[in-house]
Amino acid sequence: MNICKTFGICVAICVLPLGGCSSDLQGPSDPKEQVMLGDQYSDGDGVPQDYAAAVKWYRLAAEQGNAKAQDKLGFCYAEGVGVPRDDAEGVKWTRLAAEQGYLHAQASLGSMYEAGSRLPKDYAEAEKWYCLAADQGHAGALVRLLSMYYYGSGEQKNFAKAMKWARVAADQGMNFGSYHLGLMYHTGGQGQPQDLAEAVKWYRLAAEQGERLANYKLGVMYRDGQFVPQDYKEAVKGFRMAVEWGIAEAERDLGAMYENGHGVPQDDSEAVNWYREAAHNRDEKAQFDLGRMYANGTWVPQDMVEAYAWFSIAADGGYTNAVKRRDDAGGELSPEQLSKAQKRATKLFEKYGTKKK
Repeated sequence: MNICKTFGICVAICVLPLGGCSSDLQGPSDPKEQVMLGDQYSDGDGVPQDYAAAVKWYRLAAEQGNAKAQDKLGFCYAEGVGVPRDDAEGVKWTRLAAEQGYLHAQASLGSMYEAGSRLPKDYAEAEKWYCLAADQGHAGALVRLLSMYYYGSGEQKNFAKAMKWARVAADQGMNFGSYHLGLMYHTGGQGQPQDLAEAVKWYRLAAEQGERLANYKLGVMYRDGQFVPQDYKEAVKGFRMAVEWGIAEAERDLGAMYENGHGVPQDDSEAVNWYREAAHNRDEKAQFDLGRMYANGTWVPQDMVEAYAWFSIAADGGYTNAVKRRDDAGGELSPEQLSKAQKRATKLFEKYGTKKK
């Protein structure tokens, strides 16, 4: 079994013995066999690894119209593997493969248009090629379509289309699709009414499929009593499952559960520990909460220099409630302490800061 990588997508093909083949092009004339021989040279499978020889065999097959060879040749030119890098040639061969319906090439062409890489940025063209690949079941194209329509800006954002592709992805058993269906039913928007029953249904399915963010969202719904009965223990359960994956929001909310004694025994030390974890993961609200703990001397020694520093990076990250608390903390400091606090804030920002939203 030979695993060939094209634009980050793994394609498994069986490699058959090809006796008498060599890099001087004395070998098979059948394009499928030429592709296999190219793969053997690319991977050094039974022959010395030779990317230039691989390109020669891909080219022979590509010139006979073999879509897989065209896609591989496009990759070689795009990445400079076995040939000098040439974006125009890379796009040319990828497009030829895509126009023949080769789904990996269609997804790659969509990616180029979406990112403006090797081609001018063009979301309409990206949508066109992603749709063609997605219609053939390409998982990566489904993810990109859903992301474009849900997270896009301006005209690119389209809730109805995002819902459509989320459902297609969910029907294929993709947790990404199930989670986003839950998210869209949870929030509603662009004519889609909020439906918390459907949100819970899809979050649960996504969580069963291993989607870590779905565990967090279920925890939020149990904490707030959204459609489900308010149940702090179930909320804590969801947050705990999410923190195993380093979800900062879940770390912060678990800290709040400990601070307030909701679903767990009240424990300020655990609260501070979880706030700190989330703060280090660049969650601005947790950075504010950690500053609050230092300002109040809750479990940690009261330290207005440290409080100022955490309020400062939370404010810089866009958490507006931190601005007044930072200024209030600064007002309690001497000029020397304020200088120290500002230096501490700069150090913290370098490690844990985020750009203002």
